[in-house]
Amino acid sequence: MKQTNLKYSCLIAVLYFGMNVNGQTTTQDTVSREQKIEEVVMIGYGSRKAVDNTTAVSSLKAEEVSKTKVLNASQAIQGKVAGVQVTASDLPGSTPTILIRGLGTVEGGRNPLYVVDGLFADNINNINTNDILTYDVLKDASSLAIYGNRGANGVIIITTKSGRGRGITLEYDGFIGIRNPLKKVKMAGSNLFSLYNNLALGTTRFSQDQPVNTDWFDTVTRTGVYNQHNISISGSSDKAKYFLSLNNYDEKAILRGTDYNRATVRTNNEFKISKGITLSQNLSVAFSNITPKPLGVFTSAYKQSPIVPVRFADGQYGVSLVGGNGFASPTGLSSFNNVGNPLAQLELNNERQKSMQMQGGLKLDMDLFDGLKFTSQFSGEYYNYKNYIFDNGVRLIGQAPATFTNQLTNVTENYYNWQLTNYLTYTKTFADIHNIEATAGTETSFRSGIDRLRMVRQNLSGNSNYWNLEGIDYVTNGSLKNFNSIDFNENRTVSYFGRAQYKLMNRYLLTATIRRDGSSQFAEGQKWGNFPSFGAGWIVSEESFLKGNNVINLLKFRGGWGRLGNQNVPLNVATLSSGAEYNYSFGGVSNSNGTTNNQLLDPSLGWEITEETSGGVDFAFLNKRLSGSVDIYNKITKNIILASLPPSPAGIGLSGYSHLGQVSNKGYEISLGWQDTAGQDFSYSINANFSQNKNNLDEVFSNVNIKQGGSLGNGQWTKYFGEQAVGQPLGSFYLWETNGYDANGNMTYVDTNGNGRTGSQDAEDRKFFGSYIPKSTMGINIDLRYKNIDLAVNGFGAFGHKVYNGKKAQRFSGENVEYDVASNFWTATNTNAGNPAPFNAVPIASTYYLESGDFFRVNNITLGFNLQKPVEYISSLRFYVSAINPFIFQKFSGFSPELNANGDPYELAGVELDAYPSLRSFVFGVNVKF
Repeated sequence: MKQTNLKYSCLIAVLYFGMNVNGQTTTQDTVSREQKIEEVVMIGYGSRKAVDNTTAVSSLKAEEVSKTKVLNASQAIQGKVAGVQVTASDLPGSTPTILIRGLGTVEGGRNPLYVVDGLFADNINNINTNDILTYDVLKDASSLAIYGNRGANGVIIITTKSGRGRGITLEYDGFIGIRNPLKKVKMAGSNLFSLYNNLALGTTRFSQDQPVNTDWFDTVTRTGVYNQHNISISGSSDKAKYFLSLNNYDEKAILRGTDYNRATVRTNNEFKISKGITLSQNLSVAFSNITPKPLGVFTSAYKQSPIVPVRFADGQYGVSLVGGNGFASPTGLSSFNNVGNPLAQLELNNERQKSMQMQGGLKLDMDLFDGLKFTSQFSGEYYNYKNYIFDNGVRLIGQAPATFTNQLTNVTENYYNWQLTNYLTYTKTFADIHNIEATAGTETSFRSGIDRLRMVRQNLSGNSNYWNLEGIDYVTNGSLKNFNSIDFNENRTVSYFGRAQYKLMNRYLLTATIRRDGSSQFAEGQKWGNFPSFGAGWIVSEESFLKGNNVINLLKFRGGWGRLGNQNVPLNVATLSSGAEYNYSFGGVSNSNGTTNNQLLDPSLGWEITEETSGGVDFAFLNKRLSGSVDIYNKITKNIILASLPPSPAGIGLSGYSHLGQVSNKGYEISLGWQDTAGQDFSYSINANFSQNKNNLDEVFSNVNIKQGGSLGNGQWTKYFGEQAVGQPLGSFYLWETNGYDANGNMTYVDTNGNGRTGSQDAEDRKFFGSYIPKSTMGINIDLRYKNIDLAVNGFGAFGHKVYNGKKAQRFSGENVEYDVASNFWTATNTNAGNPAPFNAVPIASTYYLESGDFFRVNNITLGFNLQKPVEYISSLRFYVSAINPFIFQKFSGFSPELNANGDPYELAGVELDAYPSLRSFVFGVNVKF
């Protein structure tokens, strides 16, 4: 395929990449190393040879993404891209948190922009990993500025497969696997529980010869089973290329009763209308069906006493009442703790979630004349979600009685987006030494905003067939308890963009980009923004003094600067208040209700702006066996959006948003790879990457609202944002520092300000003790191939961060404790114990519960056996077994040091509370091509 065709369009580049790179089955000679150097990367509205690219872009091929058998493709890239931190949960259907070169915002959107076949998307939960052809990560501002006010958190470009080859190819890939928790927390048994709590109470309330020893974690969990089946049909002819895939993923999760199913259909087709005119079509539909269970069950299973049976002899659920014999009993004076029965939490929970997501588009490519191409693409997305929660009103002994017979909550959500992009691409080589590629275009996008409806009704029929009947007015019959409707902001964006790329003598590179965005999000005068960037590169190995040698095969220096935006900021708020509070009266008689502006409105509010300067070097040595890159960057968000409340004379009662601070991220990234052969039958590659990032809150203005976050639900909180947080990483823990024990074995705390008061008596003694965001990450990826056998091993580590044991810090009277706590606590004869004397008070938020989050985990081990043409009608057959997350080396005493929560740095990110454990999975699968 000619080089000029590569530059004509993003689609043709992807097809070339798929046919010539991704189609490789071996890496047994130097040709593969040549191809690695000549790979094509996606750069937004086009593609570029990696060697000619001046920006920081990392590209993964299909097999690198699909080899690890997980639901979301972003989980599979963990540890494979330097500078990209992926924090994932094994909860079915969850969305991984991805930070590209650090976190730069507090209130704004934190997720990268996904561009799937040209469509802007918020996540890729709906995408079947087997459908992905390439996964490109744009990391620096020089590459991201082409996406303007959406590029501040990085961009991930995903290209899905299309038809290739001659004739029809039918492929099946399927696996079945089992899953179990990667790590368990050993809890005190019944007798240790009784001893510990009797000492805490100072009386013998519980017998130390218990007849019951319930393992609540085992009670609420099971061996998870999951499977996936994928069928695809692809092919091509002179006039058309086609691809159709069907996929079904099904999981019975480890938390009893938690089920997940996702079915996807994708069709990608390309038609040659005439010479120089190509029409491409893509359409995908994903259906998900979830039976969720409350994750608080994990915390309840941790805290509930082992002396409580799962069920009493009469069949009723066990409750935390203690009889005169010191045993748990169906009757008693009072509950000895406030923890429910974890199994009852599961079995009495009745909830279902269903969703449908459709994405698709049309793309027209036209060769206008030699070197000039026109591309027009229209893409759209529609999403619909339904959820119900049915509470049958059953309450256990010790629980507050329900005020209703039963209660049904219904939630529906939907949104739609569309996007129209038109651009011209001109490619020309002059005098054999000047190569120019220019792209210019316009883009219009519309996001409807989520339309959300929530309705709560009570005292319905227990039969679900009678929950929604025609002709019943739920207001009139009194069953409607609550009704809420939210229509989030529509967003219209109009954009103009251009990019010029110049290469001189195959070694001097220049790139310049400009994008101008106008958004309906903001007020007049703030709607438009300009996002420029530039980059430069020098391929030193093309100079005469290096060209042709076998030691330095590639040496390229590159650098750039760019400005990015983040328009995903909090704007959907009510600024007007009305009602009796604002009654206006004349002559002492109330006349009418008034309306007033009760919230701060900043007329200068716009998108957050990030500027980044970066540089790097790419290299390949020793006949291209050793290759890699080194990058450094300095990224500053100068106008982060924060909430504030003006002084009281302003008459404003509610906080509003303004540009009130600055956040910086500085760091470096190193990637190294070695690939070689040993004889005709053995080949191998070893790749490693390491990233270091320093996140810092540089500045906040004096009137910014203080945030006290990381709530433990017991009156204690663990995180603080405000002026005192300047100089700290975002999401830092703000705690009292423990300082040994007093004469009674109680924890003591450091008197930071020296005023003689400590602990809860003086909130000013709190200090910052690090963030949940790792300072450094690393990945190791090993691939071995001997004849028909291949072995892949991948590992990932994160270091320099803290996690908070929230479930342990929630403990109160009568709740269980960890085995290590119950077997090693302070006594008069054990004053150097690792834990204080038994206590029943609500523990304050201190460093006692703060632990190192450092870990290294083997993410995946896959062993495969390949057969080419085992029979006439089968072109290839592959059997494989995989161990996913088989080993972890961690310092944290809890279930998992990867604590994603919802990704908000000032909520439960980094706090283990109601968190889903990390899982170990074993998979057997087969891939067959006909």
